[in-house]
Amino acid sequence: MRQKYSDTLRILLVSASEQTRDELANALDQLGVEHQLFWVSQPDLTLTRARDVFPHIIFVDDALNGSSVERLVRQLILNIPSAAILALVDAQNMADARIAVLAGARGFLLKPLDANELSATLQQVMKRPDAALSDVVSEPQEEGQIIVFCAPKGGTGRTTLALNTAISLHQLTGESVVLVDADYAAPALDVALNLQHEQDITALLPRLSQLDEEVIDNVLAHHVSGIRVLLAPPPEALESSLSLPQVQMVLAKLKQMYTWVIVDLGLPMDETAFAFLDGADRIVLNVLPEMIGLRNTRLMLDQLIGRGYAPDRIWVVLNRVTLKGGITPADIEKRLQIQIFDRIPDDQALVTYSINRGVPLTLSHRNSALAKAYRKFAAHVHDEMKHAETESDESKNTGFLRRILGKQA
Repeated sequence: MRQKYSDTLRILLVSASEQTRDELANALDQLGVEHQLFWVSQPDLTLTRARDVFPHIIFVDDALNGSSVERLVRQLILNIPSAAILALVDAQNMADARIAVLAGARGFLLKPLDANELSATLQQVMKRPDAALSDVVSEPQEEGQIIVFCAPKGGTGRTTLALNTAISLHQLTGESVVLVDADYAAPALDVALNLQHEQDITALLPRLSQLDEEVIDNVLAHHVSGIRVLLAPPPEALESSLSLPQVQMVLAKLKQMYTWVIVDLGLPMDETAFAFLDGADRIVLNVLPEMIGLRNTRLMLDQLIGRGYAPDRIWVVLNRVTLKGGITPADIEKRLQIQIFDRIPDDQALVTYSINRGVPLTLSHRNSALAKAYRKFAAHVHDEMKHAETESDESKNTGFLRRILGKQA
């Protein structure tokens, strides 16, 4: 089963020793902690790697091929202030442990690593009110819901459904909504919403370790409907794909700020796309009533379920259901072996008119059958998510690491 971003402890090890890496990996495995372990063997690459993976904990080994432990710890505290830094030292090198702690490390562990000692140290780190693990182990805060809209190919109406759902959710509930353009190959929300805005998600990436509401609000575009929009850069401006930790950090902050995070996810289904899907509370899979689209949808469903996404978290939405000559909903459910969550009628002329004007039809044609269907779908999403939230409240009361480490006490 997949692990959501709030359920995975990100750990960065800085060490020239492959043996130390293996010892730490084995100790973490013995604890049963869900984690991602990243390793940097060259100290001069530490800051670059840390900014990329945004670790909760950084272990600094005293085996650094002559580099200064004290200087590295100070650099990390200055540049990655949210991370908890722990030193790894040999028993004969206690002087290094003292130096690391005086430089600002939270504590130290002796090598070879012991799982029980590691568990006790992690628990002590969590007791610190300023601990870097706050987003993993702190008492649960009110967080928004992430709904990711995707499709097996272009032209299914995915973007139109996503943006009109976002606006309808805001109109129906008055709750805060942010719409994320995650189609980095062919971004469209700026055109579909007629947004003249220079900032996009790339403006957040260099500041992931200092993200706050002011920083994010300055990057988001403000739409006349009242929703906020995080735009995608032009394809040629994105030097490299977004990494899993980068996507996780952006989504985590948006969930804290907004009741609804609506993601318009494009193709291809690469690791960046799966990073967004990993953070999703629900996945909306848009499908057309035509044979090629159904074949590709079945393949996509198999891919999603094969990667561990629970079938009940995938909502299939049949777009253009009234299309003349289209496959019937009953046949679609039979072929896909999954129940259709909702249906949207066909009015391609109105959709095209809306996109060309840059005015969502839920604003310009509120009484159209299509606008009513979008509002009905948004209400369906709201009701389902609130019901699921009520059912899962009890299971969210304790952070995963506290539950696991508590068993070690």
